Amino acid sequence: MAAAVPWKSPWDHRPMSTSEVVGYDECWPAMFREIATAVDRALDEVDHGIEHIGSTSVPGLAAKPIIDLFAVVPTADQMPAVIAALVGAGWGHEGDGGLSGRERFASRPDLPYHHLYVVVRGNRQHTVQLRFRDILRTDANARELYAARKYELAPLLRTDRTAYNAGKSDLIASILDRDPSNAADRGTRR
Repeated sequence: MAAAVPWKSPWDHRPMSTSEVVGYDECWPAMFREIATAVDRALDEVDHGIEHIGSTSVPGLAAKPIIDLFAVVPTADQMPAVIAALVGAGWGHEGDGGLSGRERFASRPDLPYHHLYVVVRGNRQHTVQLRFRDILRTDANARELYAARKYELAPLLRTDRTAYNAGKSDLIASILDRDPSNAADRGTRR
């Protein structure tokens, strides 16, 4: 069912140029732990937590074979120290990537291919991403719908990743909207 798009294994530490949507890989949790251990070492002097996010964090879900993770800090005041520590440990700081409230870092070449983001605990990026992950972990129907959409859009990964991501946004919004814990974000009560 995967689209025929060339990809590199995340265990191959060189940067990937293209990707594909693949079935769930039982190695992804171990790969996350390897990366998380390196982040923990880099941020040893900073109060932080680490969260596995994105599709590779959802058992049974098809995904691009890229490990996504959040380093979570209590306050925005810690961002300069976190950025300095991660850069000092070999990650390349890429700014916020157009999304205020997070900082993005290039994958370290000696680790499985990953996207590392630093967010402040409880900000919108943090809460929405974790809520979506947790819904997909517990709702088989939502997980199946999301996997089907990803496979449908997979050919865009070769030519237009922005369109790939945009093509998922309406379904993501629909899944989040069905979640009762989302009512506070909309200013409504259920």
